[in-house]
Amino acid sequence: MERLWSPWRYDYIASGGAQDSKSSVCVFCSIHADPEHDEANFVLHRASRGFVVLNIYPYISGHLLIVPNEHVGELDAAAKETTDELMDLTKRCQTALRTAYQPAGFNMGMNLGKSAGAGIVDHIHIHIMPRWTGDTNFMSTIGDTRVIPEDLATTYNKLRDKF
Repeated sequence: MERLWSPWRYDYIASGGAQDSKSSVCVFCSIHADPEHDEANFVLHRASRGFVVLNIYPYISGHLLIVPNEHVGELDAAAKETTDELMDLTKRCQTALRTAYQPAGFNMGMNLGKSAGAGIVDHIHIHIMPRWTGDTNFMSTIGDTRVIPEDLATTYNKLRDKF
């Protein structure tokens, strides 16, 4: 039997797969408040009302998150200026991913609330993922396992100059 190793996923699995909504520390607010460590935190770009960061538990290579600086758990509670910038950043991410990866398509979306699959319930964010024809195979469909062909540092280096 062949083994696939993804040791960076262990912290996520050990934590139960989601940030505790009762935790007093929001991972996105911590990243927002720490611009000196953008490379270590895989922040690709900062704008006036939000930032773009790699998902450290990616579903696929190039999986990005567009995160507002504003700590808000519902899209309709965010300021219009914030949501406008989030969409502008999403468009920039699509362009950057297209340039770096030449995907056949994209998935973009938000999970609002725990029952909708939000891993970080109290801070909205948009997921954007490049997709290729045939990138869902037996590993993810039957084996419930994802194979990510590159590490986060490689993804970061491919994308950081695209912003």
